[in-house]
Amino acid sequence: MGDHQKIHPVVVDVEARPTLPLVPHGSSSSSEKGILSQNRPPPLRHTIPVIESSNHPPKKRISCCKCICCSITLLFLLIFTLVITGVILCLIFQPKLPKYSVDRLKISDLSLNFDMSLYAKFNVKITATNPNEKIGIYYEKGSHLSVWYSNTRLCQGTLPKFYQGHRNTTVLNVALTGQTQYGNTLITALQEQQQTGRIPLDLKVDVPVSIELGRLKLRKVRILGTCLLIVDSLSANNLISIKASTCKFRLGL
Repeated sequence: MGDHQKIHPVVVDVEARPTLPLVPHGSSSSSEKGILSQNRPPPLRHTIPVIESSNHPPKKRISCCKCICCSITLLFLLIFTLVITGVILCLIFQPKLPKYSVDRLKISDLSLNFDMSLYAKFNVKITATNPNEKIGIYYEKGSHLSVWYSNTRLCQGTLPKFYQGHRNTTVLNVALTGQTQYGNTLITALQEQQQTGRIPLDLKVDVPVSIELGRLKLRKVRILGTCLLIVDSLSANNLISIKASTCKFRLGL
């Protein structure tokens, strides 16, 4: 036999997809459109957040503002009530400051100690007058009186505790004692000043009192004041002449 011919088997791909027939442009059928629309992914959609604007403040802020407004209103009402009450009391009681005067000054002792300190003992006669017709004055503990020369305290003392009634005048004899360093220098200055016949002394007063309005006793206040005295001498055991006396007093808390 002649040459053998080799026969190659043809492999048929049974799983191959059939090719679609070519269709002219613009003549696609409805079924093809349906297939294309199914295979096409859906369009992307962007969601835009919506911000709701509101002109109303939060409820907590409103409540805080209401509390502040109420507190301020109550404070003004309280102040207004106190002012009106004070005006009414002033019209009814017509309060006046008490009056004070220094009538006499006597030096019991003014001498140098061994340590060169100056020892002083004064006796002061003070007249206190309450000019009020409906107000009483309680003089409480803790009063303080002092005599000064050239910013140096010579002696100090206290007023007694007592009650002063309406339109009353009370005479007080107060003993003041004290000890001051550098007495030699101080007594030399006093002797030189005494030659002029005019020695300036300051009497400082700080007295706690309670005011009585009718049967009502008010809180404590303080009577603060200074009396500028001009005396002719500081000789011990001699009656000293007060040539001038100027007193100024005020109420303090």
